Formats: sequence, structure tokens, C-alpha cells
Amino acid sequence: MLKAISLFALVVAVMAGTIDAIQSVSASEPVLTPLAVAWSTASPDTIALVADGIMRKFPYAWDPAAMWVLSQPAFAVLLAVSLFFWVIAYRRPRVAGRFTA
Repeated sequence: MLKAISLFALVVAVMAGTIDAIQSVSASEPVLTPLAVAWSTASPDTIALVADGIMRKFPYAWDPAAMWVLSQPAFAVLLAVSLFFWVIAYRRPRVAGRFTA
């Protein structure tokens, strides 16, 4: 399950990075879309729901933490989320191999 979440976040990060790259080429300057803008464009209802939940349960974390994360480029945040879930789900291969007793 965690690997699926990691894969989904990676796919969305690549899409966000591709969109930013296309916009950067057409504008002839770097364009980095913040996570808040990308999320509100894709699904305004869910960003409002998450923001309301964070402000209600953790009001002290909204200003410093959540606002900082939402102001970062969408592709970078999603790549970090993907890496986080991949690291949690990672299992090292057995040293002796799979055919040992």
C-alpha cells in the first residue's frame, strides 16, 4: 500500500514538473507552481477540507509549517512525499538469497 502511495505521488510529481517545464519554456523564464496553487486548481474542495481540518486540530502548526509547505514548488513537495513513503516501505533483500534454508 505504501509503495502504491509512493508511486502515485511520483507520477503526480512528474506531471507537475512537466507542466512547470512547459510553462517555463513558453515564458522564457523559470516557472515553479506552488503546491497551494496546483492543489486548488486540481481540487479546490479537498484543499479547503484539509486546511479546515489542520486549522481546527492543529492551529499552532498552520502558520509556520503548513503555509511553508504549501508555498513550495508542487513537484518538489510531491517528490519528497514519494521518497518518504518509499523509504518507509523499503525492505532490504536477504543477504543469503531466496533459495537458502
